[in-house]
Amino acid sequence: MTARVTLGLVLSLFQAAIFALNPQSSSAALIICLAYFAATLAVRLNERPQQLRRTFDAQWLRTVGVDVLAFATLQFVQGGAIDYTPLFAMPVLMVSVLGSMLLAMATAASITLLLFAHAFWLFSRPSGDVSANFLQAALTGAGCFAISFLASQLATRLASVELRAKRSQLAATEQRQVNELVIKSMTDGVLVVDELGKVRSANPAAGLLLDAPAQGAELDLSTRPGWQALMQLITASFASQGPQQADITIARQGRSARRLQVHTQLTGSAQRDALGLCVVFMQDQREIQARIRAEKLAGMGRMSAAVAHEIRNPLAAITQANALLTEDLTDPAQKRLTHMVGQNALRLENIVKDVLHLTHASPPGTDEPRQPLDLCESTARICRDWANQHQALADIALNLPGALPAVWFDAEHLRRVLINLLDNALRYGSRRPGCLQVTAETVTNERQRRSVVLRVWSDGPVLDASMEQHLFEPFFSSESRSSGLGLYICRELCESHGASIAYDRSERLLANQLVAGNEFSVIFKSVPKQPTTP
Repeated sequence: MTARVTLGLVLSLFQAAIFALNPQSSSAALIICLAYFAATLAVRLNERPQQLRRTFDAQWLRTVGVDVLAFATLQFVQGGAIDYTPLFAMPVLMVSVLGSMLLAMATAASITLLLFAHAFWLFSRPSGDVSANFLQAALTGAGCFAISFLASQLATRLASVELRAKRSQLAATEQRQVNELVIKSMTDGVLVVDELGKVRSANPAAGLLLDAPAQGAELDLSTRPGWQALMQLITASFASQGPQQADITIARQGRSARRLQVHTQLTGSAQRDALGLCVVFMQDQREIQARIRAEKLAGMGRMSAAVAHEIRNPLAAITQANALLTEDLTDPAQKRLTHMVGQNALRLENIVKDVLHLTHASPPGTDEPRQPLDLCESTARICRDWANQHQALADIALNLPGALPAVWFDAEHLRRVLINLLDNALRYGSRRPGCLQVTAETVTNERQRRSVVLRVWSDGPVLDASMEQHLFEPFFSSESRSSGLGLYICRELCESHGASIAYDRSERLLANQLVAGNEFSVIFKSVPKQPTTP
């Protein structure tokens, strides 16, 4: 539409110049050009871009119809003095590109008929070369048909190419989104670094491993003192133009150093004088060690299940023989010995059940019915026994109200969970008086359901983000000598009774000061109160 307005302005100026140079000439052509300019300007200002229909309608009439009519009228008015037939190429091209093949051929046919009508009109006049006029009309009409056909074919092919390009772009966009999602979900850190040490991109796992923002901030490895080992490995990769692999240590301010296993790969560069980019893959050594321990202990777990099955039969025989022996004994000392044997045999039986439960080897339908448990009384007894055994009476503080409802949990399983949490709290606590605090309370959730919560708090240091993420996973531990099964067993035992365990960082009063520490919460299912019958 802008081109039509420009053409109308040029024609108006051209006719105005002719009229100014020859005032005796007719002003009809100037009036036609001014009317055409006004019509094109009105369409340009009032119409909005929209998809044209494939059949003839008012839109085509306001554009192509006006063009053909204006150019044909100019050709008739000039009477052959000026040839305006090249202007017919614009409406033909417009219909061929924006319309259908049928519309393009119809436009070419209408222009051809108008040209022949003009030739017949000239034929009716006595002067002029009649054969030249008919020949010009025929050639111009043939050119209009050729232009309409070729332009329509080119426009169709271009539209097909554009559609394929859009589909390819959509597929590439979807693939890029999938790649970004996969990279963001990876537990391994991924960095893309140039030869100067500037990080081009990084996934969230890399930000956690390096304690740096993965997005939104420009990272420069060369300016971080604790990352010099990583920068040296990248520099060696660029220097050798090959992959590098090494175990490095990342120093972190205010925290313990982190061991990483790093290997690098170089990307190709489109420019000959450029070195490309270095892709760095990082893994936490603790996760690697956890996987190694998992592989080693997986076989041990299967063997433990088999051994547990084999222990059950002789253990049952020992228990039965001990019961028969107790019936024939009268000496109190010997009875105490048989009682100790029976207690430890029962304890071994419970351990075997736990092992079979954790390895999912217990047959279905063999679980004993759950019994209600007095949480406060059992917790106080377990904490006293544990404190006496570890000589930590001054380290532990109990806050156990006696009016809590009973919970569904096994007493021996509660002992295992609580002792595991207390052992971890004592290991990382400060050993100050009251550094370990055990509390119990009832809470009400959003659905107005009441639950009983047992909390074990210690003033230990804050956990690393990577450690907190894998806290309850099996075989994951910050210590090389630990199996990493303690908290995992606690979670399994809790879930087997419908309870849950969680970790949080909270503050407690210690020596009249608020101290931040680590808190593990076990949320139990409370036993509903039975209605009293009158």
